Amino acid sequence: MARLPNLNAILYFETAARLSRVNLAAEELTVSPSAVSQQIKSLEESVGIALFRRVKRRLVLTEEGERFYAAATEALGLLRNAQSRVSRKREYYSLVIRVAPSFGVRWLSPRIGSFVEAHPDLDLRIDATTELTDFDKENVDLELRYGLEPPPGLAAKPLITDRVLPICHPRMAQEANQIGLKDALRDMRLLHTVKAQITWREWLLRNGVDALDDGHGLKFDRSSMSIRAAQDKLGVLLETATLTMKELQSGDLVPLAPDLGTLCFPTYWLCCPPRHLNRRAVKNFADWIEDQAAAHEKEKLRLLASLGCVQHNAYATD
Repeated sequence: MARLPNLNAILYFETAARLSRVNLAAEELTVSPSAVSQQIKSLEESVGIALFRRVKRRLVLTEEGERFYAAATEALGLLRNAQSRVSRKREYYSLVIRVAPSFGVRWLSPRIGSFVEAHPDLDLRIDATTELTDFDKENVDLELRYGLEPPPGLAAKPLITDRVLPICHPRMAQEANQIGLKDALRDMRLLHTVKAQITWREWLLRNGVDALDDGHGLKFDRSSMSIRAAQDKLGVLLETATLTMKELQSGDLVPLAPDLGTLCFPTYWLCCPPRHLNRRAVKNFADWIEDQAAAHEKEKLRLLASLGCVQHNAYATD
């Protein structure tokens, strides 16, 4: 098998052929003119043909040199493109996150900009879905999982403690104060987020409100839709302070019975296989979101206290 020419010799030849002068090629390559001449001579000896004719101080390609130049240009172009792609892959790193839809829209989206700005070399993908991740089969780095504690085998850290309470339009809360909570709940339409961890039935039982048909009302599969319905005075909603902080801060929604406080439990978890935590992107995101969640928890407790919700009862499954 014939030996391939030296790659440096091909690079020097291509540069000299393109610029037509040895001194210009030497300047571009930051080498001496004699080094360029030696490499061209070595290449001509290797392929056994003359590649240039010298016309005064210029280099003119021979017919064989033209063909070799075309091949050299194509080959070096392929190498340069491959090097560029590899370099870009080194410069950028990726992160794929799965998140519950309402939490993604109402909590994560307003905050994610600060993470992206701090990590401009990150390719970030966020999938909003209620489907739980099978990390062995899916290309997902970590999940912000909603619900009770994730199954064993995953590295799981609680991020946010939900504070669940009935909330409604301020006018409806005023009317309820006049007639009493139990009578108000019998008259009001109940709004349900059907995928919520705590249901109206559980809340009513835990607060001693019986003989009430908790099955009636409007049912939504997304918190964002049920929150909108509550703002439109369509009924009273059992929801978390986490997802309704914006409306509680603005006064668009208020607690129906602040003296009853809230039911609380760890609800949003950062989870992934333990090996994923060794990845730089996962570690950076985990550190960032833990700081964001801690700040959110402090702000939420201050807000609830200002609204008269100072009692927080731990929720546990029977």
